Amino acid sequence: MELEIAKKLIKKYTANHSDVIQKIETAERYYRKDSDIKYIKKETDDAENPLRTADNRIPSNFYKLLVNQKAAYAFTEKVTFDTGNDDLNTLIMQTLGDSFRKKCKSLCVQAANASVGWLHYWKGDDGKFHYAVIDSKQIIPVWTRDLEKELYAALRTYTRINETDGYTYIIYEIWTADQCESFCRRSDLDLDTLDYFYQYLVIDIDTGTEEYQPVYVHGFGEVPFIFFNNNDEGTNDLQDIKELIDAYDKVFSGFLNDLEDIQELIFIITNYGGDADNAVQILQEMKTKKIINVESEGPDDRSGVSTLAIEIPVAARKEMLDITRKAIFEQGMGIDPDPQNFGNSSGVALQYLYSLLELKTGMMETEFEVSFNRLVRAILKFHDKSSEKLEQTWTRTSVTNESEMADIAQKSKGVISDETIVRKHPWVDDAELELKRISEQKKAAGPEWDTVPPVKDGEGDGGEE
Repeated sequence: MELEIAKKLIKKYTANHSDVIQKIETAERYYRKDSDIKYIKKETDDAENPLRTADNRIPSNFYKLLVNQKAAYAFTEKVTFDTGNDDLNTLIMQTLGDSFRKKCKSLCVQAANASVGWLHYWKGDDGKFHYAVIDSKQIIPVWTRDLEKELYAALRTYTRINETDGYTYIIYEIWTADQCESFCRRSDLDLDTLDYFYQYLVIDIDTGTEEYQPVYVHGFGEVPFIFFNNNDEGTNDLQDIKELIDAYDKVFSGFLNDLEDIQELIFIITNYGGDADNAVQILQEMKTKKIINVESEGPDDRSGVSTLAIEIPVAARKEMLDITRKAIFEQGMGIDPDPQNFGNSSGVALQYLYSLLELKTGMMETEFEVSFNRLVRAILKFHDKSSEKLEQTWTRTSVTNESEMADIAQKSKGVISDETIVRKHPWVDDAELELKRISEQKKAAGPEWDTVPPVKDGEGDGGEE
C-alpha cells in the first residue's frame, strides 16, 4: 500500500476514535474505583468558610462488583464445545489451552467496559495456533456495507518506545483477510511523517537470508480478529448506572464531611474576661478550672456561655443512600450482596434474585456464542479440520440451595434419565467423569446392581399355607 493511501485511510478511521477511547477510559476508571467524585472541585475555600474544611471524596465500588458478577457468573465454569467427534473436541480444548477461562473473563470485562472485546489469533514461531485478548482501545474496525455487517479490515494502533533513539512511536497495523501492513510515526510529529514500519522478520527459503519487512502475509483467509459484543445495542455496562453511582458517592462523601466538620459543640461566649483571641486559653480554663470568667455590664447584660449543635439529617441521607443503592443494582441488572436478601432462601427465591443477572448475561451469551464459533472454526481450519456440528455448553455459577436440588434429583429417579440427574446434581463438577465412575461402580457390584432380586418358587404367590 502506498504511503499516501495509508495516510488517508488512517486519518479517516482515526478521526473519531478519540471519543471512543474517552468513553472506554471512563468505564475503566470506574472499574478501578476511580470515579468522578475524586475530581470534583471544592465549592468553597477553607478561608471563606472555616467550619467547612473536610473534603473527603469516597468512591464506591459498585461498578466493578457488577462487572465481576457477570464475568464470574458466566465464565467461572469453562465453556465447552461439542462437534460430535471426540478427537476434534480434544483438539479444540488442547488448542484453547489452560488459560481459556482467564481469557474469557478478560473478554467479558473488556466488553463490559468498551462495549466490545477483541481477540487476535496468529501462528506462532513454534508453528502452533495462538490467541490473545487485545485492548479494545487499540482496535478500529472497518465493516462491510451489507446488512450482515462483517469485519472487512481491522486497524490496530498502539505506542512503542524505540530503544535506539528513545522516542515514542505510534504504530499502525492494517489487517485484511490476506495480510498486515505496518506503518509508524513519532508521537510528537504529525501524520505527514508516516513511514513504513519494518517489524516482520521474513526468511527467504531459497537463500536463507533474513530481513525485516513492513508486510506480513498471515494466510488465514480472513481478518484474524474476532469481536465479542457486550450486547446488541453496542453499549457498555456503565452507561445505565453512571449518574446513580455519582449521586451515591456525592451523598456518601458529603455525609462524611458533615460528620467530620460538625463533630463537636461550638461554644458561644459573650464578654469573655480574658484574651478573646486566645482560643487555647479558653479551652484550658474550661478543662482545668471548670469555670469561665465573663464580664457583666449591667442587669440587662446577656453575658455567659452557651453551645451550638448543628443537627445532621441522618434519616433523610440514609434513605437516599438506600434508594440509590437499590437503583444501581436494578439498573445495572445485578445482585445486591446484602445478606438480608438471601437468608435461608429456597431455590425459587434464589432464582428470582438472579433473574436480572441471568437476563444481562444471556444477552451477552447470544453475542459471544457467534464469536466463539468463529474462534473454534479458525482453530479447526488451522489444523485442516472441519465440522458441520458445533454446540456450546455454558454453565452458570450461582448460589444454590443444594439440599433442595439434591432432593429433587432423588425424586426424579425413574422419571428422567440418570445422565440428566447426574448433570444437574449440585455435587457433580464433571458429568462425564461421574457417569464413568457410576459405570465402573456398577461393574464392580455385579449383576445385582440396582435390580429387583428374582422371586423364588413358593414366595409371593399368595399360595396356601
